[in-house]
Amino acid sequence: IRMQCKVFDSLLYLPPDLQAARGLMCCSVALSCLGLLIAIMGMRCTSCIQNNERGKSIVLIIAGWMIILACICVIIPVSWTGHTIITDFYNPLLLDAQRRELGEALYIGWVTSAFLFAGGLIFACRHVPSDKYLDKRLMYPRNTPLVEYQPPMLQRYPSSIRSRTDYV
Repeated sequence: IRMQCKVFDSLLYLPPDLQAARGLMCCSVALSCLGLLIAIMGMRCTSCIQNNERGKSIVLIIAGWMIILACICVIIPVSWTGHTIITDFYNPLLLDAQRRELGEALYIGWVTSAFLFAGGLIFACRHVPSDKYLDKRLMYPRNTPLVEYQPPMLQRYPSSIRSRTDYV
């Protein structure tokens, strides 16, 4: 089967579904990059929001929802294109040369949306510590003197209780 690719000189020559798919994919790339940058700011290893665990958790939740929105922006055009391909495949009015099949790009899009959903869900389901919890945290007071740790004394048994042949 020989397939000829049609060259489009302008974006306006594209069918409306491909124009919408291109726009949604660009939105997805922008949302996922922005969500990743915001997630980096909310990580514990960074010093962007210091001494505020509640703020870092809220930043990670926002980043998670941005990544989930990116997932939605990926799954819509990929599934829409897959639906178009399947309905055109079973259309009796189309010639065999005009029929397309599901390709690797669609499978990569579905897997990408699954990974984006899983990553966004990990960030979005983060527990936000309440202020009551932060106040009740056990902290060592700074004005107490340091005390050396004393291990408990081990009891020693006299050698008369056990003989050397007991273990044999």
